[in-house]
Amino acid sequence: MNPYQQKKRWKYLLLAFAVVIAIGSLLYTRYLVKNIERSERTRAQVWAISMRQILASDDNDFLNYVIAVRDSLTVPAIVTDGKGEIVLQRGLDTTKTFIKLEAENNKRKKYDPAYFKEELAYMKGQHPPIKLQVLGEENFVYYKDSPLLTQLRLFPYVQLTVIAIFLLMAYTAFSSSRKSEQDQVWVGLAKETAHQLGTPISSLIAWIELMKEKFNAEDDVLVAEMENDVKRLEIVADRFSKIGSKPVLDEHGVYAVVKDFVDYFKVRVSKNISFEMTGNPHLKAGLNIPLFDWVLENLLKNAVNAIEGKGSIKVEISGNKVKNQIFIDVTDTGKGISRSKFDTVFQPGYTTRKRGWGLGLSLTKRIIENYHNGQIFVKDSEIGKGTTFRIVLKNTRNDNKTKTR
Repeated sequence: MNPYQQKKRWKYLLLAFAVVIAIGSLLYTRYLVKNIERSERTRAQVWAISMRQILASDDNDFLNYVIAVRDSLTVPAIVTDGKGEIVLQRGLDTTKTFIKLEAENNKRKKYDPAYFKEELAYMKGQHPPIKLQVLGEENFVYYKDSPLLTQLRLFPYVQLTVIAIFLLMAYTAFSSSRKSEQDQVWVGLAKETAHQLGTPISSLIAWIELMKEKFNAEDDVLVAEMENDVKRLEIVADRFSKIGSKPVLDEHGVYAVVKDFVDYFKVRVSKNISFEMTGNPHLKAGLNIPLFDWVLENLLKNAVNAIEGKGSIKVEISGNKVKNQIFIDVTDTGKGISRSKFDTVFQPGYTTRKRGWGLGLSLTKRIIENYHNGQIFVKDSEIGKGTTFRIVLKNTRNDNKTKTR
C-alpha cells in the first residue's frame, strides 16, 4: 500500500469514528429528551388534576396541599374552555395578561391577548391536550416544553458544531505545520542533491574534454551525445538548486520551448512510440526553461510508461483569446486513468508503478501552479484508450513587461 492510500484509509477510519461519536451523542440525547418529555407530561397532568381539585374541593387543609403541589409544577401551560377561549395560564411571561380588567387595575402588566394566542398555537403543535372536567364542563390543558428541555434538544448540535470547528482549526494548523516541515525537507534535499551532483558533473566535463583532445574526437557522434547528456545533468542539478527559491520567468515562445524538449526526448525512447507536435508558434508565456522542461519531462515520461508496446504521443499548443490563456495538451494512447483518480494522480506518493516514488506529477503541479502561476489537470482519459493532460499558462504576447514570480 502506498503512502497516499494509507493516508486515505486513515482519513476514512477517523471519519467513521467521528460519525459513530456524533450518532451516539444524538441517540443518547434523544433518549434523555424522551424521558424528560414523559416526566413533563406527567407533571402537566398532575397540574391539571390539582387545578380540578382546587375548583371542586371544599376541604381547606386538602386545598392547601393541592395548591402546594400545583405551585411546585413549573411546566408552561394554558387552559382553554370548550370553545377554545383561554381561561388560565401558567409559566408564561408574567408582565403580560390576557384579562383586560386585570390590566386596567394593574398597570405593571400589559394586556396582550395576541401573545397568548401565539403561545397557545405553539403548544397545540407540540403536544396533544390534557382533558380536564371541571364542574361538568370540559376544559383542555395545553403545555409546552420547559426551557431546560428545549436547551437539551439543541445541546448536541451546538456541542458537535463546536467540536467540528475545533477539529477543523486543529487539522488546519497541524496540516499547515506539517506542510511547512515537508517543504523544508524537500528544499533541503533538493539543494543538497544539486550540491552533490556538482562535483561528478565537473569531473565528467573535464574527462570529455580530455577525450576530445587525446583521441581527436571533436566530431565524434558518441562523444557529442555524451556531452549532451552531461549538459542534461547540469540542467537537472540546476533544477534542484532552484527548488525553494523564486525563479525568474522570462518571456519565451511556448511552441519553440516545447519543441526543443520533445526533439531531445523522443530520440531517447523506444522507436515504437511516435511523436506528433502541432500548434500556434506565436504564443508566448513567462517561463523558467529549466523548470518548465522538468514539467515536460515528467509528463512525457508518464505518457511513455502508460503506453504498453506501440503507441503515440501528441503535443498540441493552442490559445484562448478571450481569457488570454495558452493551452498545452499532452495526449497519449496508453492505458488511461479512471475518472475517480483525476485528482489523486497529483498527490505525493501516488504511483501505479511498483518501483515508482509517486513524486513526478506532484512536482509538476508544484512547478506549474507555484512557480508559473498556471494550472495543470487531467483534461480527459478513457481506460484502454489514453489520457490528455492540460497545462494552462497566461499568454504574455501582448505584454511588454518581463514576468517574474
